[in-house]
Amino acid sequence: MSNEQPIVQYQELTTAHGKRIGLATLNSEKSLNALSLPMIESLLPQMQQWKDDAGIAMVVLQGSGDKAFCAGGDIRDLYQAMKDHPDSYAPYVEEFFTKEYSLDYLIHTFEKPVLVWGNGIVMGGGLGLMAGASHRVVTASSRIAMPELAIGLYPDVGASWFLNRMPTGCGLFLGLTGASINAADARLVGLADHFILHDKKTAVLDKLLTVKWGDTVALNHQKLADALRDFEEHSRTQLPLSQIRPHQAEIAKLAELDNLPAVIAAIHAMPGDDSWLQKAKEALSYGSPITAHIVFRQLQLGQSMILADSFRLELGISVQCGRMGEFAEGVRALLIDKDRQPNWQYPNVESVPTELIDTFFTSPWTASQHPLRMLGL
Repeated sequence: MSNEQPIVQYQELTTAHGKRIGLATLNSEKSLNALSLPMIESLLPQMQQWKDDAGIAMVVLQGSGDKAFCAGGDIRDLYQAMKDHPDSYAPYVEEFFTKEYSLDYLIHTFEKPVLVWGNGIVMGGGLGLMAGASHRVVTASSRIAMPELAIGLYPDVGASWFLNRMPTGCGLFLGLTGASINAADARLVGLADHFILHDKKTAVLDKLLTVKWGDTVALNHQKLADALRDFEEHSRTQLPLSQIRPHQAEIAKLAELDNLPAVIAAIHAMPGDDSWLQKAKEALSYGSPITAHIVFRQLQLGQSMILADSFRLELGISVQCGRMGEFAEGVRALLIDKDRQPNWQYPNVESVPTELIDTFFTSPWTASQHPLRMLGL
């Protein structure tokens, strides 16, 4: 008999009043619960089953261990697929992102309460899971980022939608720099709802088992919020200081600029010598100039898009990124060879042709053939 643990562990906890709570634990502690395709393929049908089960009152998503909820997508397999299909569409790339975005969209539209315990590292694909949840908890160790600029990808998993709903300029700044934010900042920019100390998680779950869940979804949402608020009151003094707030006025000015070179120049000119801002500037200098253009344009387009259309847009961009080579080179430099010397195709944003960026925003499919055509229907 195999002793291998399931990549996602599932439990159904019966409450004192008969309803059940679905509990899903990403179970790859060694990889910081990186979101792999098998994980996604496990979560999709289970989440759909819980959504359809009248006996399930709510769902909790958590990561194994104390270091991370989910450190992002497991991109090593994506890298291998891109290497196996140079300068062409890699079927695995399309499959991975199609299923990942389907799962993210399901969480966004779940209706029943979904609680994500966003302890520790929450990045990339992990943020995709968290962003759509109805109740998002962050802790003292939460470290949240969309650092795709460093690997020649771009902020996906619905970022076209959620970055546009942040305070003025914040989505553009975070998308271009991949800056890591803490619990206070996550609440400031709308990526978290509650701050609770991580050592209270067991007590929170125990409390949820005593709640009298009903069949009215809106009331269940309120009951969950009330339960979490009680714990938040006792954690408030441990909330870290915001790293964004001291720079928020300068960040807001970025939204007034109408071209990417001006935005990048403004970020580099921001006053302040704190390490958070300096790291953001360094990440911007390190990242792919092509990715910077993608971020700038996707946020412009995303302003007028509904959620389903944002995911459809991003799937096209992601598949194109898999074909164009910059993504594979970024992964090689940061995660495979670890030389941190990416050979980007262009030295700066000024030299990137507009026609090349147009290619990323040209869908590989007609509307009737799009793999995510059924989202929102």
